[in-house]
Amino acid sequence: MRDGGSGFEALAARPSADVLIIGGGINGLATFRDLVLQGLDVALVERADYVSGASASSSHMIHGGIRYLENGEFRLVHEAVTERNALLRLAPHFVRPLQTTIPIFTTFSGVLSAPLRFLRHGGSKTRERGALLIKVGLVIYDSFSRSGGRVPRHSFEGRARSLERFPRLNPRVKYTATYWDASLHDPERLAIDILSDARAAGRGRARAANYTAAVGVADGGVVLRDLETGDETRFSASVVINASGPWTDLTNAALGDPTSFMGGTKGSHIVLDHAELLEATGGRELFFEHRDGRIVLIYPLKGRVLVGTTDLEHDMDDPIVCTEEEVDYFIALIGHILPGIPVDRSQIVYRFAGVRPLPGHGGVAPGFVSRDYRVEAAPLEGSPGTTVLSLVGGKWTTFRASAEHLADRTLAQLSLSRVRSTKKLPIGGGRGYPTTEPARRQWLAAHEGGFGVERAAILLDRYGTVAADVIEAIAVDDDDEPLRTLPEYSTAELRHLARTEDVVHLDDLLMRRTSIAFIGAATAEVAAEVADAVAPVLGWSVRTRQAEVERALARVHGADPAWPDAASVSTSR
Repeated sequence: MRDGGSGFEALAARPSADVLIIGGGINGLATFRDLVLQGLDVALVERADYVSGASASSSHMIHGGIRYLENGEFRLVHEAVTERNALLRLAPHFVRPLQTTIPIFTTFSGVLSAPLRFLRHGGSKTRERGALLIKVGLVIYDSFSRSGGRVPRHSFEGRARSLERFPRLNPRVKYTATYWDASLHDPERLAIDILSDARAAGRGRARAANYTAAVGVADGGVVLRDLETGDETRFSASVVINASGPWTDLTNAALGDPTSFMGGTKGSHIVLDHAELLEATGGRELFFEHRDGRIVLIYPLKGRVLVGTTDLEHDMDDPIVCTEEEVDYFIALIGHILPGIPVDRSQIVYRFAGVRPLPGHGGVAPGFVSRDYRVEAAPLEGSPGTTVLSLVGGKWTTFRASAEHLADRTLAQLSLSRVRSTKKLPIGGGRGYPTTEPARRQWLAAHEGGFGVERAAILLDRYGTVAADVIEAIAVDDDDEPLRTLPEYSTAELRHLARTEDVVHLDDLLMRRTSIAFIGAATAEVAAEVADAVAPVLGWSVRTRQAEVERALARVHGADPAWPDAASVSTSR
């Protein structure tokens, strides 16, 4: 399923670089881009597909983390709000303002217990957070947006106005508080944009390979294995960056230096096709406290409703799946806040789970574990001249800042100085993205490609301004036609993605290059037609095509977890 131009072959042909990054999640990819922009020769390997592990399991939000204020993580909240505001400018094609409403059922509850929860790291009895406590938190939260703020300030409404605006809310509601954060419509596509930007900037000095694992060390280098062919090469670098998220300790063990940095917790989500529930949200995210004190969300996205999330201790030896018990929890939380709307499993079109890359936390309750990040340094086993930098922690919202921090540590290790900042650098399809209606009309008129403004508008919304490349590819493909089973996509569009975005397996396309799986459209018929469309550019035989359909459906529907057992995992996801 690899072709002759695989990323692994480029690494094997020249098995050295200034920096080797292990892990192709958002933090690894962002660090890859940052270091390439400093003029370094950088290689990145990912043992599965890019952004297919923890980074693929987010709540699709870029947020300041209002609830982290209760943990006393003021530095992180300030950084997260700053990064959120920046991403609204730098990636407006995928990061957009999100109006968020908190239903509140008490006035003073939690005022005394909240400080105790902070001092005891979550050890005190859970008390519902009341209006006064939430008001104080939102005032502090707003204060972090004063410099360069990109979203309006919060507002409070009483019971009558709240029920007028949200008539399906639990009638016990006393207040609603509304504030603004940001949505992340397509996390995986934003990450692919970052990868593409790095390669474009590197001009041969930015090499990346998915389905390539770091499996050991030998003769002062890291042994890389192409998991599709079994081929191996020994790769040398002055700095090795371990950005493998919750698998950081496993990666270090493979590199000959077992560590105990990580203590990730599992978070799951479900996606529902439920018109009544979608309407009840009023187009806003509902962000609230469930009966157990866990902060949860109901979030309209792509014509579906995203519901999450759990925060459960997780043993990395266990499968990472959304369990039936978690589904029960999600259905119950919907009933708690919107009691008149019936929900059952038949309306679930997609479910996913991931492990947050949190630091080890002993007896600290999961909700009180720090979401901040740090970098640990150690020599590479058998190669004292090579340093391994391990990223512990990290989250979607702060990916640019954590990458900057990790890049600066790398530059210092190499006795080099930063030559370029990423603080004001647009990302991928956010470059030149039209943010006003006149600018949008002008862009569409210039790029409609001969097949109409309506289709160009769909592609602009899907890819940002890099839609121009997709439109050009469609225009020169004489065999382009809408999919019979999913006419929102066309065969030439999918072939372009398969040809240019490191697609190795069909699930890469269904789950990460498109939203087909997320919206619940990855049926057997759709999967088969997509496989037929891309088979010519990926060199798939009829037998391979059938195997890819079976593999993809198993992963989409969770029957066959995409990841091997922990004992066989040696690097990132």
